[in-house]
Amino acid sequence: MFRSSRTPQPGVFLQMDAAKAAARASGLRVIDLSIGASDLPPPPEALQALRESIDDPGTYGYCLKSGTLPFLESAARWYARRYGLELDPKREALSLIGSQEGLAHLLMAVADPGAVLLMPEVAYPVYFGAAKVAGLEIFPIPLGPDRLPVLSAIPAETAARAKVLLLNYPNNPTSAVAGEGFWLEALAFAKRHELLLVHDNPYLDQVYAGKAVSPLALPGGRERVVELFSLSKSFHLAGFRLGFALGNAEALASLEALKGPIDFNQYLGIQRMGIACLELPEERLRQETLVWKARAGAMADALEAIGWHFERPRACMYLWDRLPAGLAMDDLEFCQRLVAETGVALNPGRSFGPGGVGHVRFALVQPEPVLREAAGLIGEFIRRHARD
Repeated sequence: MFRSSRTPQPGVFLQMDAAKAAARASGLRVIDLSIGASDLPPPPEALQALRESIDDPGTYGYCLKSGTLPFLESAARWYARRYGLELDPKREALSLIGSQEGLAHLLMAVADPGAVLLMPEVAYPVYFGAAKVAGLEIFPIPLGPDRLPVLSAIPAETAARAKVLLLNYPNNPTSAVAGEGFWLEALAFAKRHELLLVHDNPYLDQVYAGKAVSPLALPGGRERVVELFSLSKSFHLAGFRLGFALGNAEALASLEALKGPIDFNQYLGIQRMGIACLELPEERLRQETLVWKARAGAMADALEAIGWHFERPRACMYLWDRLPAGLAMDDLEFCQRLVAETGVALNPGRSFGPGGVGHVRFALVQPEPVLREAAGLIGEFIRRHARD
């Protein structure tokens, strides 16, 4: 009775949460590699900024748009250092209570119900729920061998009904990286079909070698790109829910108007944490990127030792691949039975969309010795159930 037709149905995440709870209740130690929540500590400078803010009564009240300006100015400076493009923090930047909130509201702000959202067939699960809440029709773009969406596979009549092209590279869950050539193709496609290109970009600091491309900084980007950035992955502040959007002024004005009756922005002390993070030297972040690279290599080596061969990632905190051959179970059953019998929790690929069925994702959010232990337990499980 009290449910909208646009309310997302409970999904695979809840089923896996129940499976993990049951494993713990049975006495198993759960090695949770199912959720992409960094286990690395936040920068001490950010925590100090929060401590000082708590003692400042000026942070206790509502934070209107003018109160977010120091954070947005810091974000604009950070982007200019990274990509050489100077943005107007008053018109081309907006603070978010996490990029997840920003994406959901952005889709509602720029597209009417019934419009088409173009997005890869494998994507962060929140995208599917956000599209449903916004009343949008999803067209899942097939992926090529490089794990990038094949834009030429989108029918012209579908593109004509679309309002938004939603992308995310470096990618969750596949860890794929998009080069400048792909982004120029995407921008040309968006221009041809008069689309807003929304780029969710939380993993830009997790490219193992080189630099993540920002489509906003490419020719034509400023005219039709909104890029979403998060403090959760680069700075390990997931629970503090802080992000920002940069890009097309008209789209951000629509988003700001929609958010007006919904929230008063994030607590000012948390915004000061964000400023402290955005002013850190890039070399600090590079050292943490090497942690994810080392973990990816260690986990891939350990899994190859049990016969499960993975494509080595070039970015991110994930491994992604098909289930090994010879198992008479799908990806959801595999993950449910694996945690029930061994305590190792993975994320079934179907939670990432239609293209993810038959795959699994490993979140590398444990130290290397624990990852190797998990690989050993997975190997025992596979040997036990091969050709059941």
